[in-house]
Amino acid sequence: MSESRESETERVTRQLRGEILDGLRPPGERLVERELAAALDVSRVPVREALKALVSEGLVTLRPRSWAVVRTFTDSDIADLTEVRTAFEPLTFRLAAERRTREGLDRLRAVLDEQLAAARAKDAVVARRKAADFHEIVTELASNELLVEIERPLRSRMRWLLTQHDDLIAVAGQHLELFTAIANRDVAAAERLAEEHLAQSHVLFRSSRGME
Repeated sequence: MSESRESETERVTRQLRGEILDGLRPPGERLVERELAAALDVSRVPVREALKALVSEGLVTLRPRSWAVVRTFTDSDIADLTEVRTAFEPLTFRLAAERRTREGLDRLRAVLDEQLAAARAKDAVVARRKAADFHEIVTELASNELLVEIERPLRSRMRWLLTQHDDLIAVAGQHLELFTAIANRDVAAAERLAEEHLAQSHVLFRSSRGME
């Protein structure tokens, strides 16, 4: 019975996380246990546990004696995430270029191909998901367990940040350049392109929000 309950919790967590990251549940939307349980055809227990998990991931905010809501990321939140990403991403890509394996490179190419195909098809949801997947695989290729431990609790918030763009083709093209540098073990190019990618991502983020 407990295994079934755990499995339901994981399923509900995954579904709600995906809906939040895909923008299907916008910032500020109420997440009421009773309503979610009915919609997902589960008891309130896995919903309650899923909401707790999403609070810990930074995607949901709990309101005392009320309901949970999808988190609204403030300018300060975004600045904090961007600073952390700026500190770690060039190192991650440099290490990935040094340490990548054939199997890891194949996985990275596969997700990049999916991102490119989705971008060309103007499938924003899939293209953004695959863009975030690309970064997660690069972190794995860096083969630094401490880096993975630092990244893991921030993963959902970083995935949110990585989906905040509208120019699907531009981001896919930047990832293609980064992939080429990693495949060629061109450490200097990987680090330089990562820094350029960060700067371009900031521009695309501001553009997606109508900011100059």
